[in-house]
Amino acid sequence: MGLGLAVLPVPLLVAAFRWLDRVDPGPWRNLLFSFAWGACAAALIAIVANSFATQWIATATADPSHADTLGATVIAPIVEESAKAAAVLLVFLFRRGDFTGIVDGVVIAGVTATGFAFTENILYLGTAFGTDQLTGDTGIFSVTAATFFVRVIMSPFAHPLFTVLTGIGFGVAALSADRQQVRRVLLPITGLLLAMGMHAMWNGSSTFGEYGFFAVYGAFMVPAFGLLTWLAIWTRQRELGTVRTELPSYAVAGWLAAPEPYVLGSMKARRLARQYATRHGGRDAGRAVAEYEAYATSLAFLRHRGRRGRAGADFAVRERELLHELWARREPARPALEYAARATTPARSPWPGYGYPYPTYNPYRS
Repeated sequence: MGLGLAVLPVPLLVAAFRWLDRVDPGPWRNLLFSFAWGACAAALIAIVANSFATQWIATATADPSHADTLGATVIAPIVEESAKAAAVLLVFLFRRGDFTGIVDGVVIAGVTATGFAFTENILYLGTAFGTDQLTGDTGIFSVTAATFFVRVIMSPFAHPLFTVLTGIGFGVAALSADRQQVRRVLLPITGLLLAMGMHAMWNGSSTFGEYGFFAVYGAFMVPAFGLLTWLAIWTRQRELGTVRTELPSYAVAGWLAAPEPYVLGSMKARRLARQYATRHGGRDAGRAVAEYEAYATSLAFLRHRGRRGRAGADFAVRERELLHELWARREPARPALEYAARATTPARSPWPGYGYPYPTYNPYRS
């Protein structure tokens, strides 16, 4: 029963984070690792560490109620947020090419926390159902119904909201230059401390009086959720702006056609291009266009970091690799992108060369 109820919000949360990551989608293996870490490793660490700490406090103080309160408001936030942050740190260190900004940090942290909340909800809902089996309670007045309402209906975003603060810290650190070592260390730590603080306030809301939970929920959790949602969407739109700003240089050099920076900087135009390619060339053509869009986006971000002095020593090698991948997929991609440009660009297009044949210039000959 706990598993069946706990799984309900998972597809919605994962889909929301995947939507946020659509501009420059990271590989699925990173998301699978993050979810598995949250659901298995982080949850196991939290169960063992929280139980041990609570028992130790109860033994030391001889007051079990005090131990439970202290464990929930102090120990649990520190242990759980640290365990979840470990997944973000591992991806940041060992999949550095896939971790380039704030959106990547938000997505990895959010999916990790979704996995953690999934396992935690199984335990809470399963325990509640077992209690109802013993007491005979059923329907909307049962412990299971109350637990489901609070954890799945009211606050499915709670754990992702906490851990996203850590992800933002790592995301800003990823945007920092390699020489800014202090900043790259302090920002993730600051994000982790904020996550612990918000988690502690949420767990301690029940001790603030009869309406403490609803006060914290309305005054802090909902506004924080709205603010972070706005920040994530704004960052996503900024990424599209970066694509539109950086890619025209490659169009001038002949690597891209004139309207392509506009198409690649619009999610609607991208979707139309993929649909056109799939309709006229099959799934392989649609996949090639999707890969073309992804490589072009990575190229725009790479150039953006290079112009700001934040690219690594392998900038030229990486740029050449991305350009090679684009050139290899130009045959199915260019007709699809041209169609998307015609379908979405105003009649009086600002893009030079729009509506004219693509140049036959081959950059490999230069």
